[in-house]
Amino acid sequence: MKRIYYAYIDTYKGLSSPTWMLAIVMLINRTGAMVLPFLGIYMTNVLGFSLKQAGYVLSCFGVGSVAGSLAGGWLTDKWGHFRVQTGSLFLAVPIFLMLPHLKHLETLSAGVFLLSLITEIFRPANSVSISTYARPDNITRAYSLNRMALNLGFSIGPALGGFLAAISYQLLFYGNAISSSIAGIVFYFYFRRVHKRGEFAKTKVSNDGLKDKNISPWRDLPFLIFTGLCCLYSLCFFQFLNTLPLFYKEAGKLADADIGMLLGFNGLVVFCLEMFLVGTSEKKFPVSTILVSGTLLGAVSYLLLAFGTGLGLFYFSMFLLSVSEILTLPFIATIAIRRAPPGKSGVYMGMNALAFSSAFILSPLLGTFVASHYGFKTLWVATALLGLITAWGYGIVVKKLG
Repeated sequence: MKRIYYAYIDTYKGLSSPTWMLAIVMLINRTGAMVLPFLGIYMTNVLGFSLKQAGYVLSCFGVGSVAGSLAGGWLTDKWGHFRVQTGSLFLAVPIFLMLPHLKHLETLSAGVFLLSLITEIFRPANSVSISTYARPDNITRAYSLNRMALNLGFSIGPALGGFLAAISYQLLFYGNAISSSIAGIVFYFYFRRVHKRGEFAKTKVSNDGLKDKNISPWRDLPFLIFTGLCCLYSLCFFQFLNTLPLFYKEAGKLADADIGMLLGFNGLVVFCLEMFLVGTSEKKFPVSTILVSGTLLGAVSYLLLAFGTGLGLFYFSMFLLSVSEILTLPFIATIAIRRAPPGKSGVYMGMNALAFSSAFILSPLLGTFVASHYGFKTLWVATALLGLITAWGYGIVVKKLG
């Protein structure tokens, strides 16, 4: 145990103060992340939408994410990561306040699209910001710290959201607005000083795998294939936010509070284990092996759901999915930022975010379609098979990225 403790502490060494502050801002923002996990349940139980209608609205979140990813990467290279992150955090507040007043399919779809567009602009800018304030030798750990804060917040947000939903679903939207505004205030007043000093402006990330320094991510074939595989992984993973809560509600007969606790368990596992697992695995295994292992664990986690609906099985499946998340997402971001040539970090991270945003469109549509027409068991088996294909692809492509 003592050896594990010191290994865990060692993963935090060398991280800069701005890196820690980015994690704190992420923690504040994600602690209020209550809307998206319960949006499907809100639409079906409160607004009376069908499962298919809920899937359409959730896919609008994905369309907004795609647009936000592309816009966020371009704006980051043009205006800088500080301005883009500040604007995204503050502009999201009035949208959260507006959403509970949108009751119809068309208006709610438009509102969800706008919310996703604004919030997703944050992602490429945040990724570039992390790479700016981190040293090249600990950039994966810097991404892990940020994700650890994200998941700690996400372990609190849905759990709190489950209790608030029992009172009123409108409280979810107001809570998200408050957290976004507080995160925006903290981010602006801290990073305004750091940004003006510019002491981290010359930090470089190794991009030895890329020879052509002027290449666009749209013409970088290995990176395009890698991006496609990231999209496939996201199609599987984002069932966690879309159809999985509906499965817990309909097949598992869980109350909203229990669903919130189960979703929050994901954030708790990632918070407790991510820094340790990332810090140790990157020292012992090649990135391709780590990504393949993480993707396979995700496939197994969904396959288990095809064979039972017990609460214990739900928690074990969620644990495997959480470890899968730990072993994939930080390394995906590291590969993308290291592949980017100087001056194009924003568009490369935007492309990386595009992979996840595209899955936001397809995941709810495909998930709800398969679940409503063929049942949840078929959905989980198909998701597991897709995970196996993605793991095979990672094993081949990642080695070619250098």
